[in-house]
Amino acid sequence: MKRTRRNRGRKANAAEYADARNDIARLIDVLQMELDKHHELAAGLVERNWGYVGDLKEVRSNLLNTVAFISGMELDEVQRFLDDANEND
Repeated sequence: MKRTRRNRGRKANAAEYADARNDIARLIDVLQMELDKHHELAAGLVERNWGYVGDLKEVRSNLLNTVAFISGMELDEVQRFLDDANEND
């Protein structure tokens, strides 16, 4: 009987994991669409309205924390990665 419960628990865990992973993939797609919309709204206004910059800096900060969390990296390591990538652009 314990085996059956454990197996059900494992299957439930696997299903929950798959659901969460799919949700994250969808949210990443939505984020890209929202970034595109934000870019269209901000076009030509960024010089006069720092609010658009603030919006993206907030999203960036949240993403830095999310990447640090999921990767197990320190926040400053993630920041160095971005700095290095930006130097090469």
